[in-house]
Amino acid sequence: MTDTPTLLAIDQGTTSTRAILFERDGTPRRTAQRELPQVFPQPGWVEHDPDEIWSATKAVCREVLDGQDNVAAIGITNQRETTILWDRRTGEPVHNAIVWQDRRTADACRAVRDAGHADVIATRTGLLPDPYFSASKIAWLLDHVDGARARAESGELAFGTVDCFLLWRLTDGAVHATDATNASRTMLFDIHEQDWSDDLLDIWDLPRAILPEVRDSAGDFGTSSTDTIGAALPIRGVAGDQQAATVGQACFEPGMVKSTYGTGCFVLMNTGDEAPVSENRLLTTLAYRLDGRPTYAIEGSIFVAGAAVQWLRDALKLIGAAPETETLARELDGNRGVYMVPAFAGLGAPHWDADARGAILGLTRDSGIAEIARATLEAVAYQTRDLLDAMTADRGARPDTIRVDGGMAANDWLMQFLADILDTAVERPQITETTALGAAWLAGLGCGLFASLEDISALWTRDRGFSPGMDGNTRDRLLAGWKDAVSRTLSAHG
Repeated sequence: MTDTPTLLAIDQGTTSTRAILFERDGTPRRTAQRELPQVFPQPGWVEHDPDEIWSATKAVCREVLDGQDNVAAIGITNQRETTILWDRRTGEPVHNAIVWQDRRTADACRAVRDAGHADVIATRTGLLPDPYFSASKIAWLLDHVDGARARAESGELAFGTVDCFLLWRLTDGAVHATDATNASRTMLFDIHEQDWSDDLLDIWDLPRAILPEVRDSAGDFGTSSTDTIGAALPIRGVAGDQQAATVGQACFEPGMVKSTYGTGCFVLMNTGDEAPVSENRLLTTLAYRLDGRPTYAIEGSIFVAGAAVQWLRDALKLIGAAPETETLARELDGNRGVYMVPAFAGLGAPHWDADARGAILGLTRDSGIAEIARATLEAVAYQTRDLLDAMTADRGARPDTIRVDGGMAANDWLMQFLADILDTAVERPQITETTALGAAWLAGLGCGLFASLEDISALWTRDRGFSPGMDGNTRDRLLAGWKDAVSRTLSAHG
């Protein structure tokens, strides 16, 4: 027990569900985590059991709250785009959650593009027609679950991204709401009007009746019931994981960039009040919305980063634990011409090729585990370089620094290679759990523990910086090899 107010962050990710209790200054006090199994019904299909998400959420919250009596508020952050439909009366999901990585709707998205809808989608939402986003997933559920479309049209079903589903369950069905950042990832939300778009609903043939209310990222999202997590606590912050990480990294000024290395890799550049249209196939999205005022960002999404290291561990059995990749990479004096293109779920920005597939290229008879491990790490840096080049082309200026976070940011070898390939300084914060931290800080804003973003910015502290040291010729040679490798994996539809 303590007299010092704390903030509870629920961080529901692609591979785990966590609860972290933070001090006001961002120091983690307690953490609980449960692994989240993924379901792969067919190649390219990825699902989660929503009830498994919920039971894990309850368990981790109860674990960290045990004996704590001064929790000021709850913040929620979540894997974005992942889509759940449930019965409004019973709260029961009608199907497994369809995960953001899922590619089953590639043909439907291609049909929408071929029908000429890509421009209006980009103009209204800042997004591209791709299976990544929620709209095509909702349409698939309505068309493939018996009776779902009729039930949805009659108002019996509710749609939500994971944050919305958790809010519903936490409040015993009292709140069906999401925040603007999660809404902006559905391909149904007009980021300029800050409202759901009837035109976009028509394109995907979806009923408005299933949609949640859209609220600010910091504000009143109801109160958790004692029956669910053992405490009645105000829920005051919600943001998608990458937007929460942007808050946790205190990237509040236009031009500031953060890059998160988790299951995937996501680079966001704050663009302030401006919602620019990318000429380089990046996304325009919301960074956060506070007091009704949206702050925008350009985003590049890489579908596979840490997931490729998991693949080395779980599928190929080449390593026993992720940190071994750093040791293996250090054994080599170069990549020996080996490249991995981790297009296990297609390629995201700037290629947006749902049909691309992964490959390891440049193997010779003396290639081994070290070469493959190093190529897996290098691929993360090369993909980040592709995104930063696209952002630079869009914005006309290259950032001096990027702030990094996520599990892979702990890998010193990778962070140095990242700085070398980007030719840009890399900063790692003292607290790398910035996604959960951002959710906690938004909750702190929502409950009045912080007066402003400036209060939060003053708390951000650097752990270590990495400066580029690679010569230009070596960098150019490595990047040329990467571009050649990517070209060999692109599909005819890319």
